[in-house]
Amino acid sequence: MDMAVGIIIGAAFTAIVGSLVADLINPIISLFMGGIDFSGMYALLGDGEYTSIGAAEEAGAAVFAYGRFIMAIINFVIIAFVVFMLVKAVNKTKKAEPEAAPEAPKGPTQEELLADILAALKK
Repeated sequence: MDMAVGIIIGAAFTAIVGSLVADLINPIISLFMGGIDFSGMYALLGDGEYTSIGAAEEAGAAVFAYGRFIMAIINFVIIAFVVFMLVKAVNKTKKAEPEAAPEAPKGPTQEELLADILAALKK
């Protein structure tokens, strides 16, 4: 049951992180890189001239979409960093929980004390 819950939450979390990367982080990276969008970079592997990778793919031309690969690498690094930070935070909260104090050693029982007293009196 725990595994099923983990998979469901993981799938939902993937959508959140994907949106974080695509909608928030990638535009910031693009801004700092002078407005470059890597996903539009490609090399045409055939004849013809196309204005964009979408137009080339629509025409059925063979394209080498290296920009999409660069964006996939950037997205992976960002997602891995976010997951790392989450695991680190979870581990920190686990350490903050108080551990159960070890039990103090128990003394002798009443019967053992009476037996010791009896043995001492017999001497």
